[in-house]
Amino acid sequence: MSNEDPNITIRPDFTLIEHHEARQQLVNEGLTDEQAACSLTALWTVRNNADKMHEEEEEEQQQQTLKDEEEAARQEERKKNKAKYVPLIRAKVPSDLTIIPAQYTTRRLKAGEYCELHYFTNRGLNDAKTSALIVELDTLVMLPSNDRVHSWVPAAVVKDPRAAPVVKNEQLTWEDFNEAAPRMIMLMRIHDWPNDRVQMHVQFWTVLQEHHWRHTPDPLKQRALLLYQSQQRRRWHLTVGTAHSWSLEEINQDLLLEVREDLFNEHHQGQ
Repeated sequence: MSNEDPNITIRPDFTLIEHHEARQQLVNEGLTDEQAACSLTALWTVRNNADKMHEEEEEEQQQQTLKDEEEAARQEERKKNKAKYVPLIRAKVPSDLTIIPAQYTTRRLKAGEYCELHYFTNRGLNDAKTSALIVELDTLVMLPSNDRVHSWVPAAVVKDPRAAPVVKNEQLTWEDFNEAAPRMIMLMRIHDWPNDRVQMHVQFWTVLQEHHWRHTPDPLKQRALLLYQSQQRRRWHLTVGTAHSWSLEEINQDLLLEVREDLFNEHHQGQ
């Protein structure tokens, strides 16, 4: 193919003297001089049309490659700056307070990891609000991932060792529990936890609330329920996805009695 643009190339006049040799080859095959010129013209036209088509295909391919590169750049930009491209929800400003836990907690919840209920209590949410006002948005810290590759992440998504101490699940009051559990269920759904896991937690915490120890005058039995849910939920997270995993939906009464006995022994040793 010639380097000339086939779209602007002028068709040669094959009747001219400079094309005598080309015509003569066809004349030697039995054509007249006029027929030879017409054949050369037809062959040139076919070749030129093929060159035009090839040129168009190359141009289309270059344009598609450019579009693909631009789209890849846009996708990378969206990935790096997700908050900038979140679809706008045209709703009125809510009258009730929006539940925004600590970013450290949100990161763990998105990953499906264990979270203390404390972070979803009124106290935990207030601590998160205070931390959000203190932490510099551009501050980065190095964080190792599961594949042992270190990456830089915003400081807000990492637990601050200077933050207010976390109240362990077994030390929560039932009032704290009632504040935290529904909020955590709601945020599980927001962060796309599988429905069977969400429903398992709903059933687990409902069974705890309905257990006859929940309203007993014995404070150790009430604490035993909270300690049991803390221990078993943590164990469940450690074993989920393995051959030794199980469901939290049904309370193991034997384990609950052991927890009650441990608390009883601890209480009497401390006296």
